[in-house]
Amino acid sequence: MTNLPHYPTQRARFLAAVKRQNGALTSYAHPLPGPQGEELFTDVAIIGDANASRLMLVISGTHGVEGYYGSDCQIAWLDTFNLTALPADTAIVMLHLLNPWGAAHLRRVNEDNIDLNRNFIDFSQPTPANPAYAAWHGIYHGERARADKLLADALNSAGWPAIKRVVEAGQYGAADGFFFGGQQPGWSYRTLQTIIADHLSQAKTIISFDLHTGAGAWGHPMLLSIAEQRFAAHDWGKEIYGEWLTLLFTGAGRDSETGVTATATGYVSQFLLTSLPETQILPLVVECGTYPGEEMHRRVRDDHWLHLQGDPASENGRAIKQELVEGFWPADADWRALVAFRTQQIFVRGWRALIDL
Repeated sequence: MTNLPHYPTQRARFLAAVKRQNGALTSYAHPLPGPQGEELFTDVAIIGDANASRLMLVISGTHGVEGYYGSDCQIAWLDTFNLTALPADTAIVMLHLLNPWGAAHLRRVNEDNIDLNRNFIDFSQPTPANPAYAAWHGIYHGERARADKLLADALNSAGWPAIKRVVEAGQYGAADGFFFGGQQPGWSYRTLQTIIADHLSQAKTIISFDLHTGAGAWGHPMLLSIAEQRFAAHDWGKEIYGEWLTLLFTGAGRDSETGVTATATGYVSQFLLTSLPETQILPLVVECGTYPGEEMHRRVRDDHWLHLQGDPASENGRAIKQELVEGFWPADADWRALVAFRTQQIFVRGWRALIDL
């Protein structure tokens, strides 16, 4: 069995890359420890003028275990970047591991079983309704053999696409369920609010990249803009990327062929748009495909059960973690090389567009 990713090692690599660029670092301490009792942080590094009006923002680890791909891409960008090419009034902001608990514990969700890309909603309003989820909650809760039979029956009667549309849309009632959006803002939500106020609110123009894995075709890094509706900066995005950029609009009844769930709400991308109404912001998502959706569902569901009823430190727990990591951070050398290369291409084109403004 290969070694599992290690949060303290990954964070140390990121901090060293920031130091090599003489970046300014702000660390936001998480209240809970990692699996070996280590301290956890979301780190924000700024390369350039902290008061710059033009920012390139790169976010890793919204879904914790996906953060090892994202962190590697952030480190690679820092290590290949030429500081002498940094124009006036322009800065790079690296938001490292938005969900540090999930990264350290090798989970997609956070410490409250919340999928962060369902959590960034306006909690002053009623939470989004998903009444169809209740019929399938038993697939993710209770006695395992019964749950497995419910899943098999649902796959036979409704099929995987129907299950995906309902389950991955998110739900806000069952804290022990799948794709739980939370009943209040989680730690990462509140921390991102602080980061926006501390580091982003002065900007006039932001191009941002939220880095993900696990959906889409094997080894293919999709470039998406995810929002509830079209907005002005989409035209800028299409000017930069042309057909490489796919616009994905979310909400009830919507669908997408990308593998990314369109029925869901609460995405980080939309939260950035809502939180910075006076800023021209183009929030982009890089989503690197791995295994088929039904297979990824199995791996994430097994990890869900492990934390409901099992022992992550056991031999079986480590085997489940190994499968989950492989699902979101495949060990195949060509997969890693290809997604790393393509992500840097995306960064370069976005950076050039930003500094040409």
